[in-house]
Amino acid sequence: MSDYLDQLNSVQRSAVTTTDGPVMVIAGPGSGKTRVLTYRIAHLIEKQIPPWEILALTFTNKAAREMQERIETVVGPRANRVWAGTFHSVFAKILRREAEHIGYPSNFTIYDTDDTKSMLSAIVRELNLNKEKYNINTLRSRISSAKSNLYSPRAYRLDEVLMEEDKKNGRSRFIEVYEAYMARNKRSGAMDFDDLLFRLFELFQNHPEVLANYQQRFSHVLVDEFQDTNVLQYAILRKLVQYPKSPKNICIVGDDAQSIYAFRGATIENILSFQKDFPSVSVFKLEQNYRSTNHIIEAANQVIRRNKRQIEKKIWSEKGSGQKIQVIRAMTDTEEGKRIADQIIEQKNRFHLRNRDIAILYRTNSQSRVFEEHLRRQNISYRVYGGVSFYQRKEIKDLIAYFRLAVNTSDEEALRRVINYPKRGIGNTTVAKIAETAAHRNESMWNCLGDVDLSSGAATKVRQFRQLIRSFQQKAQTEDAYTTARAIAENSGLLKTLRSDNSIEGMGRVENIDALLDGIQEFVDNDEVRDGDLPTDKSLAAYLQGIALMTDFDQENEEDADFVTLMSAHSAKGLEFPSVFLVGL
Repeated sequence: MSDYLDQLNSVQRSAVTTTDGPVMVIAGPGSGKTRVLTYRIAHLIEKQIPPWEILALTFTNKAAREMQERIETVVGPRANRVWAGTFHSVFAKILRREAEHIGYPSNFTIYDTDDTKSMLSAIVRELNLNKEKYNINTLRSRISSAKSNLYSPRAYRLDEVLMEEDKKNGRSRFIEVYEAYMARNKRSGAMDFDDLLFRLFELFQNHPEVLANYQQRFSHVLVDEFQDTNVLQYAILRKLVQYPKSPKNICIVGDDAQSIYAFRGATIENILSFQKDFPSVSVFKLEQNYRSTNHIIEAANQVIRRNKRQIEKKIWSEKGSGQKIQVIRAMTDTEEGKRIADQIIEQKNRFHLRNRDIAILYRTNSQSRVFEEHLRRQNISYRVYGGVSFYQRKEIKDLIAYFRLAVNTSDEEALRRVINYPKRGIGNTTVAKIAETAAHRNESMWNCLGDVDLSSGAATKVRQFRQLIRSFQQKAQTEDAYTTARAIAENSGLLKTLRSDNSIEGMGRVENIDALLDGIQEFVDNDEVRDGDLPTDKSLAAYLQGIALMTDFDQENEEDADFVTLMSAHSAKGLEFPSVFLVGL
């Protein structure tokens, strides 16, 4: 299908067909960057580049899926062999293959925010630190920032500026927390989200033979939303493409004016200094906006013009003037909520908009309450993104903890969660003794289960728990994800406990477990082959990795659902709505 190039304007076409050496595509909003990225990959495949030699990195699984679907319309099923995914999902796959080089099991657990907080709480308690000064969220953020900026505990301890900063903030023992956190993660065979990047950099840094393998494997690297990368992500990318005989076939797509994730560690310096790092780079600017009308574009240009450092461009549109931006001045948040709900009804009537065409965007999730209240009063359906997701519900996390333990018995957070749930008479004192023994020996709690000084009754209950998990472990190694998951749900006693609660909430929890098991059945039945040259893996371990890397938008599959979208402006990036309310300005 060679006519795909005819669908591009002249600048887009040049960006797609310039396939050798470094390329930087500065893509203004609504300028067709996804089309450029996908057609560029399709063009590489048409030029006989093996699809498994192409690495395409995005920031959401949804974007990666859309990319592969679009490529497939041009080149057919070969698109499935491209290594396309988020930084975290692709790097997790590489780490699964190479984990032994850095002292991890290939079936390592991926810890979520709750696991991280739980572990940090335990460390603060054990080190006898002041909980207010050593706030868990602050510690988590500080550790994340350290890793994102390539500071290992050792490098952190040697940095006098960082150590002095901690001292001034009354957290002089932060380094001890950081060291203990990293050591305990490793002992548990677990990585948090930052570790998926940090440990990969460590792998490439300390094992040049492994790095050389992936440098040769990926002849072309493409990165979407490059302005959102952090120091660590860019360091990994440079390692992948900067070696002596490399043609440096890296293509980055991004826009310095859309860099809004500094609070997550993203640095605009990456895109601003790319030309210095790759002097032979070809630069293409996509300046025609196909999404918005000129009133909106000119307002955005006026704001962006004030940026002190930027890559100059002029966004323009052929879609006409369009409606002017309307400013609503409200005296209170209650008035604002009411007026916006009224406006939504008016827009639906005047312009025949559906609920799904409308979005309310705010700075922080806590601002949603007043708008929810007034939308409910007007009987307007809505959906809030950024609240408690399906996978964060207690009953789901409980069952998944059993899954995690079946796959990786060293997973300390999972073990603590289920060792006495459903209740089996293993109390806090027993768990504390096991944890103490494990810390003393620097071993996992699992390894110490059969060798702790306990009363005969407690020892028997611990032994029975161990046998139960071993039976799950055996199933996980020999059966597919659904067969294993169903057996664990039934034999752990978890489903029986939930079914004994006949309240509406209790029945809802059972329905959630059924929904989870249905999802696992779908995972097993899905025969699509993706992810480069990796064989399809239907194991419980593969399923766990998939859900650990999910976001709100990956879980949303109700295409026909009709509701007003409420979310933070950060979450809305890259999405399109005919009508948008920016609130709480």
